Amino acid sequence: MTAHPRPHSADEMIPCDVCHKEIPLSEAQRFEAQDYVAHFCGLDCYSTWKHRSEALKQQDKDSQR
Repeated sequence: MTAHPRPHSADEMIPCDVCHKEIPLSEAQRFEAQDYVAHFCGLDCYSTWKHRSEALKQQDKDSQR
């Protein structure tokens, strides 16, 4: 049996990268980075993710000093 990739259906659900709430792929807010795509249920979760990301970058810079 040959496996065929299935197209994304309008009903496909994905988890928000912050709160893990299941959301329809068609409704997800997307952020495309260099190596991955993050999905968010809304601007609040995107903002939370962005602040966490910036804090981690700053922490890395501080630890390299």
